[in-house]
Amino acid sequence: MTPGTAPSEVDRPESQEGADLDHPWAVLVWNDPINLMSYVSFVFQKLFGYSRERADSLMLDVHHKGRAVVSSGAREKAEMDVFRLHGYGLWATMQQDNP
Repeated sequence: MTPGTAPSEVDRPESQEGADLDHPWAVLVWNDPINLMSYVSFVFQKLFGYSRERADSLMLDVHHKGRAVVSSGAREKAEMDVFRLHGYGLWATMQQDNP
């Protein structure tokens, strides 16, 4: 190839790295033996603006099922939600939803 000419064929990357960007991330809160149920419900109301009924329902999922999905969205939003939940002493993680 001579300088200034474009290649006739371009290799397409085979990475799936960008393919998963459209799938939302789920924020999970896990049960712990430390926090009171009323406190967990309060945090859900304060951080996410949930009604008392919605917050209590999620809190009961955490208590009885061991975890609950409390928010979902873009990766950056999920990371911020996890960070904020940690600030209130809750055990939270995030995972990418399956397509």
